[in-house]
Amino acid sequence: MLSNTQIAFIGAGAMGEAMIAGLISQKLIAPESIIAAEPRAEQGELLRSKYGVRVGSGNRLAAEKADVVVLAVKPQVLPAVMNDLKGHIAPNALVLSIIAGATIKLISQGLLHSSVVRSMPNTPAQIGEGITVWTTSPDVTETQRKQAEAILGAFGQQVFVGDEDYLDMATALSGTGPAYVFLFMEAMVDAGVHLGFSRQISEQLVLQTIKGSAEYAMKSPHHLARLRNQVTSPGGTSAEALYYLEKAGFRTAISRAIWAAYQRSVQLGKGKKRSQLADGEEK
Repeated sequence: MLSNTQIAFIGAGAMGEAMIAGLISQKLIAPESIIAAEPRAEQGELLRSKYGVRVGSGNRLAAEKADVVVLAVKPQVLPAVMNDLKGHIAPNALVLSIIAGATIKLISQGLLHSSVVRSMPNTPAQIGEGITVWTTSPDVTETQRKQAEAILGAFGQQVFVGDEDYLDMATALSGTGPAYVFLFMEAMVDAGVHLGFSRQISEQLVLQTIKGSAEYAMKSPHHLARLRNQVTSPGGTSAEALYYLEKAGFRTAISRAIWAAYQRSVQLGKGKKRSQLADGEEK
């Protein structure tokens, strides 16, 4: 689906580079068919030398002749980027956004362009193990939809949803999810050091425990609660540990954190900064 396709990346930081790496490593597109607009000279030089893609600093020049324009900038700079690109994207081109909170309506109006895919990947995409939730505007053609599917599938699993509201939910659950997991892992490592392990051994134990548990859960046909019960003997160490986690409100804290992330994603879609949130509104 990507043969003879020119792809422009507007912003090529961690996630943009992950997409470029996935597309090239899976031989979905030739390096010379990719151009990255990247303001940081050192990052641009890295992309050029490592992947063989074309690199420039001008957003307009990169986007004007592209069949697919990937928006991979920070939410804070999106208004300026859209103002720069407005009227400079080909009418039959596809705009694919990976920007948290940026709605299809916001992007369409900001670019004066109707063919838009909104997506939410997560950081494991950088090693091809991510998962991306995405949706399209009504004007996206079947060909463009297949192009988006191929691009997003280059760095892991992808899930299409028909309702854009799910994108804010995905931002809170899977998009921000790695941060929750990393914090949990960090706490476990610190606890291991407190017990007496070296940090190196503690990290090894925790990383493999998390990895093994996730893979075991993915291969098991059973509910997560049943898997937890399998390692929780009455009066044992797991039962004692779980009692303290429940007493400390572990489930509630995770649930409230995800809800807070969801609300923030919605607010970003409305163009609000943190300081613009109303007093008393949950943050």
